[in-house]
Amino acid sequence: MIRTAADALLAAGRTGEPGAPYAASDPEPIHGDDGAVAGWTFAADLDGHTAYGWVLADGRLSPLAGPTREGAAEFARRALQPAAALPALRTPAAVEQAATVDRMLSAAAAAAVAAGIPASTRRAYDTDMRAFTSWCTAVGRTALPATPQTVTEYVTHLTTTPRPRTGRPLAPGSIERALAAIRTAHKAADLLAPETKGARKVLSGYRAHLAETKDPAAVQRQASPAVPSALRAMVAGLDRTTLQGARDAALVLLGFATAARVSELAALDLADVVTVDHGLDATVYRRKIKAFTESAVLHGSDPATCPVRAVLAYREQLHAAGRTDGPLFVRINRHGRIAAPMLRRGRPVGDPAGRLTSEAVGDVVAKLADAAGLEGQWSGHSLRRGFATAARQAGHDLVSIGRAGGWADGSRSLLRYLDQVDRVTGSPLIGIGL
Repeated sequence: MIRTAADALLAAGRTGEPGAPYAASDPEPIHGDDGAVAGWTFAADLDGHTAYGWVLADGRLSPLAGPTREGAAEFARRALQPAAALPALRTPAAVEQAATVDRMLSAAAAAAVAAGIPASTRRAYDTDMRAFTSWCTAVGRTALPATPQTVTEYVTHLTTTPRPRTGRPLAPGSIERALAAIRTAHKAADLLAPETKGARKVLSGYRAHLAETKDPAAVQRQASPAVPSALRAMVAGLDRTTLQGARDAALVLLGFATAARVSELAALDLADVVTVDHGLDATVYRRKIKAFTESAVLHGSDPATCPVRAVLAYREQLHAAGRTDGPLFVRINRHGRIAAPMLRRGRPVGDPAGRLTSEAVGDVVAKLADAAGLEGQWSGHSLRRGFATAARQAGHDLVSIGRAGGWADGSRSLLRYLDQVDRVTGSPLIGIGL
């Protein structure tokens, strides 16, 4: 009999086991129909992807059941059902298998599913589902499976309830994400996703109210574009004789030149950027279109913002520090050296080679903009938007910009960026004699 969360983790059979494929952590209780703790869900890190499994008090356990905790909990609750509640099968063993094995994913399959979802999306969806589940518990509703009426009530709650941190209800875009998280959790638990027609009517009315009252939340926040003038301001204060200064200059200038998303920039290895006659060729994996693109990075006319010079100078400093392969952009400690691997309770966390995370890449851009005194909303996405803006201002067409930056055909994000330029340069007021 398993009585505690610690027992549950031990029963998972992975904690402290040399060569184990994962370590179980972060247990949360599963309550039975009588309110007593009937088991625990647990999380596991599989090569940087989080998956979830379950352990029941009677000792039954799953491998990793899926990419969401709610999905794992739902599978566990089904396993708790008595045999009479399950479809009639020939043997008790077959009944048990229907309740468990047929609805489980192996560690390899769970990792494969998780790998298909960007890490930032998984984290956001997990947070959204936790919030939805907590609300359902508080008001006496069921989170999985949720009815359309429950989802409509929840969206109404989100549009009217101020958040403690901001004092304002969620923005429409955040509510859209919450709806997506709810539907994704149902699909992961092999449940029919609730119909959201009523919820979306509530959201539509909320958007209209925000617009009519000229609430700032009515306008979708966008990253400020890091066009060349902004880049010059960002890199002007860097000491490029230091490893960190050289890294930060190379990061923002190469990020701009390749129109890379922060995750794409963080994923670059030294081997992905090669010197050629025209400057550099950078092989970038574009996750949204699931394809590699080879970006031609040309010499800039201004030495201060030339991405080729910046990358070569940074690479030279990396080589001097003994780093000739592995990630291109690495953590640097306060002493100006490549940071050692990070440990938590004696276990390595993060990339052992010191690769910057996507969040760290975004932080570099935001900190440089702040240090330069630039006003606006600055993030890692500023580089990508800055490329599209500057390229359009220089007269390049939609197709060439889209292909260079790895945008999907018909990308609404790219069209929105270009519209900000075209509304001036392509205004129908030009040449009409006003």
